Amino acid sequence: MNQQVVLITGASSGVGQSTARLLSQNGYRVFGTSRNPAGAEATPGVATVPLDVRSGDSVAACVKAVVSEAGRIDVLVNNAAYELAGALEETSIDEARAQFETNFFGVVRMVKAVLPSMRQQNQGRIINVSSLSGVSSIPFMGMYSASKFALEGFSEALQLEVRPFNIHVSMTEAGFLKTPMMNKRQVSATQLKEYEPWRQRAFNAIRGHEQKAPGAELVSHTILRIIGSKRPRLRYVIGTQANVATRLQRFLPEAAYEWGKRSTFDLDK
Repeated sequence: MNQQVVLITGASSGVGQSTARLLSQNGYRVFGTSRNPAGAEATPGVATVPLDVRSGDSVAACVKAVVSEAGRIDVLVNNAAYELAGALEETSIDEARAQFETNFFGVVRMVKAVLPSMRQQNQGRIINVSSLSGVSSIPFMGMYSASKFALEGFSEALQLEVRPFNIHVSMTEAGFLKTPMMNKRQVSATQLKEYEPWRQRAFNAIRGHEQKAPGAELVSHTILRIIGSKRPRLRYVIGTQANVATRLQRFLPEAAYEWGKRSTFDLDK
């Protein structure tokens, strides 16, 4: 069997880097992307390709470079993203637009770029790294949650549309993770004093959950399993926290679930 070719966006750290390393160790030919390849830490067995998912030209050049080098792309892992924090009233339209340009439209650009060749070869896997926050919003990270909710809807429709071409779409939905992403979180430029106590409590609670959370390997091992599955599912809820939260959301009355979330993020004082 020919070696499968995997393209992973945002592979310079965190989930992307962990996934690139794990797949390379398991015999896949891996291309990982970075906006700054020169400054990225090299991962053994992984070829680094420059990519800015916010640019259509950059996306086209990246996909063309991988196909020229490897002849095909069998698996696309859309991982590139960042977190924008702050109250929704504090978040400017420009900040919201930038969040969606990376987290949502970046995925759309990558998918549109790889689908022609995947349809031609009549097979492919697209794995979108979503989040529990795409199922249940996080207060004071509402715009990040909104970008993941959009990704969920896009992926669900995409799965139905491309299945006739033997292309499978899956999403990973993990809860809090202890990764470098938590230290790169952006905060809205405007800070309204009226939100200050609640914002700070939420930020402290989020940091506390992340410090106790599992690492990126929790997601990367799931991605390895998805790629190896003959019949991959659309959604993979990852970890105890995410599984408990999604079950509570499904079965608890809305008021009870909301009270639980307020408690989780220390907003009930």
